[in-house]
Amino acid sequence: MSQFIDIPSPGWPLTFGVPGNATVVLVHDRFGRLPYLESYATAIASRGFFVVLPDLFNGLATIDEPSADELAGGMDPGFAQATLDDAIELGRNHGFEKEPAESIRSANSRVGVIGFELGGRLALQMAQAGIADAVVSYAGGLGENESGIVPCPVLLHYSDSGEWGTGWEADAFVSRLKEMGTPVTRHTYLGTNDIFANATLVERLNKNAAALAFARSTNFLLEQLAE
Repeated sequence: MSQFIDIPSPGWPLTFGVPGNATVVLVHDRFGRLPYLESYATAIASRGFFVVLPDLFNGLATIDEPSADELAGGMDPGFAQATLDDAIELGRNHGFEKEPAESIRSANSRVGVIGFELGGRLALQMAQAGIADAVVSYAGGLGENESGIVPCPVLLHYSDSGEWGTGWEADAFVSRLKEMGTPVTRHTYLGTNDIFANATLVERLNKNAAALAFARSTNFLLEQLAE
């Protein structure tokens, strides 16, 4: 039986930090916009970013694996793409739904994306579309049939036991990025699974790996999104 959780502000992006700073869009995993992401977003914002946290599942989340698979399988790709495009636009407009006032148009309009698992793959697709200036992907990659150019720097966090771990598909993806000239950095975290940074799922969380990946992600984005 499906086990879903209703989340606050269904379908609407949550924002954190100061509008006008460089933007970071957080893209949740197949479990949905669980509470830990708000703490993650607050921590990212404290490093000087404006953070946008969209909801791709229209108000639903779960801590149950089969239900997470159901959410991911039922996701409307068109709705997800439109939601992420809106999140990017909200960031570039510095938190304003409409065009910002002339007085703040000199603010930092660069946008980075951090995606987790399902969101990691979507973040890389956003990069392929040329709408992000830097991407951090947790346990995400693109298959051979998605081999378009990724024109911005990429940071990859992989587990050693998940689908996007030390297997040949991940190795092939990293090799393709390098062959295309994409600046790419890859880190593999021993003793972890693909959901190792999801702090709501305590039994799957690896605190040390999650803390290290967070530090690497923020330092990467501070370097890449500076103007």
